[in-house]
Amino acid sequence: MLKTLLRAGFVLLAFTTAVSAEPIKVTLLGTGVPTPRPTSFSASTLVEAGSEKLLFDLGRGSTMQLYKLKIPLGAITGNFVTHMHSDHLVGLPDMWLTGWLATPWASRKGPMKLYGPKGTVAMTENLTKAFADDIRIRIDDEHLDPKAVEFAATDIEAGTVYDDNGVKVTAIEVNHGDRIKPSFGYVVEYGGHKIVLSGDTKYDERIAKAAEGADLLIHEVAVIEPELLIRNPVYKDIHAHHTSPEEAGRIFASAKPKLAVYSHIVFGTVKPGPDIPEEPLILRTRTAYKGPLLVGRDMMSFRIGDTVEAFAPDGAKLEP
Repeated sequence: MLKTLLRAGFVLLAFTTAVSAEPIKVTLLGTGVPTPRPTSFSASTLVEAGSEKLLFDLGRGSTMQLYKLKIPLGAITGNFVTHMHSDHLVGLPDMWLTGWLATPWASRKGPMKLYGPKGTVAMTENLTKAFADDIRIRIDDEHLDPKAVEFAATDIEAGTVYDDNGVKVTAIEVNHGDRIKPSFGYVVEYGGHKIVLSGDTKYDERIAKAAEGADLLIHEVAVIEPELLIRNPVYKDIHAHHTSPEEAGRIFASAKPKLAVYSHIVFGTVKPGPDIPEEPLILRTRTAYKGPLLVGRDMMSFRIGDTVEAFAPDGAKLEP
């Protein structure tokens, strides 16, 4: 079996499904948007709480980031979608099909659990049709378990959507625009701790209410240069669907989380650079919020216990 895997080009690493010693660990797998920027994959956040490993949105690169963390794709116990925009979903077929393979870095043992707004179930049915030939070939040729390529998908509404092994996930409806309904943020609670993910949204006081006293509030943000708004009117529509730093600062000031973090960072400029500068985001947020704040980067992580600790992608401890 080992020789077969090596011939197929599979690399065996020390992947683990062990329970984390920390009450909660949160990792930003992707902090970007549809822009195919190599330094920021699109939206995806991993929450590890007790025996649960939960993934919120499945943007571009989410499987590769899990591979870097040496977490088998099959170890994810629940997948949650905020809304039906492609940059939050393009990693879904990869997670689903690659996670089905009989390798140490995949090895899902049962149907893939997926929770999302109306349309989620229909999407999984259509994906199954689209990849029917691949599924048939792998079952016949590699003898993969047909049950593990099934979806256990649920179209959710606002309220409690997941409650297992002491981990509770609540969906909160947010305002991403009149034509993008429903859109959800999520609240994760475990061991007396609370993490809130805003999802994509305009300024919405429901997020502030849900995040009151949270350990960690991960919120989207958008900054688009005025010149770009003039040159390319489509950016006006994009800007209208998101939260400005000043508005996010008001949310943070109201909720008073132990730590606020930006992710899904929309940064529009007439001269795109290789990365997103932090200074404009921080300065504009500080007009309304003076508390602990970080601009998220791919693979930035957080340990939540008696305190909230933040770590850079290279593992260095950060001071908000």
